[in-house]
Amino acid sequence: METSTEAFRLVLIGSAASNAMSPGLWNPVLLKLGSGWTYEAWDVAPDGDLAVVRGRLLEPGIVAANVTMPHKHWAAETADEATDAVRRSGACNLLVRRGSGLVGHNTDITAVDVLLGGQFQRHALLLGAGGAARAVLVALGGNVGTVSITDRDPRASEELVDLAASFGIDARKVTWQQAQDLARDVSLVVNATPIGKDASDRPAWGGDPLAPDAVLYDFVYAAHTTASVARARGLGIRTVDGWDHLREQAVAMVPLLGLDGQAGLLLQQTLERLRAAS
Repeated sequence: METSTEAFRLVLIGSAASNAMSPGLWNPVLLKLGSGWTYEAWDVAPDGDLAVVRGRLLEPGIVAANVTMPHKHWAAETADEATDAVRRSGACNLLVRRGSGLVGHNTDITAVDVLLGGQFQRHALLLGAGGAARAVLVALGGNVGTVSITDRDPRASEELVDLAASFGIDARKVTWQQAQDLARDVSLVVNATPIGKDASDRPAWGGDPLAPDAVLYDFVYAAHTTASVARARGLGIRTVDGWDHLREQAVAMVPLLGLDGQAGLLLQQTLERLRAAS
């Protein structure tokens, strides 16, 4: 990885970055590795000046930046180079500094691929149509029969349907109520919304029974078990939660940052401690 000899800062860019788990996960690992690197959060509002943010990323000292909601599309656009996964999804969650430019990666896609294990999905229901949902769509590739997509922004749903069509996937836009009705018959339910961050939230799909072969993939991680995960487990359904996803996308960053191989194990151990303490 070509970075300045003064490079020592990893950052997280998002509208609520300072509330995220990532600094608490990465800083103990970086300390144990003796890298001299630190991980910090940059809160950037949805309407923030992203040109200024890009300029800051090109200042001396920056190694890379994780990018979270709602700036993953911007990250894909601002990258000077990008992986095929970023180009296909139009979303980027990791910008790695290379000389005077930024290289875009999407470790969300890697994490989804690992956690779903390449299993064929006869019908996937995507609740939300942002960067996380795009990661699922790209990870599924042609390994899916039908995809139904809903989002509070109809235009976002339409864009994701068009993206799916470009992959040759049979996809359709549905209303939120239609999505709730479909949930009982699909093989994969993906919660790519913030529903569940509040302990009082109901299951994202409404809570009705799911198909016996269903998998719930909930991107939300919180100090509590989300209602979606709790309900799915109560139904005997396989679940992937936000902590699982956070672990795998972080581990996928290790080789991209040129870190020692033991960083992956340290990340898993640190995350387990954070989860137990939450």
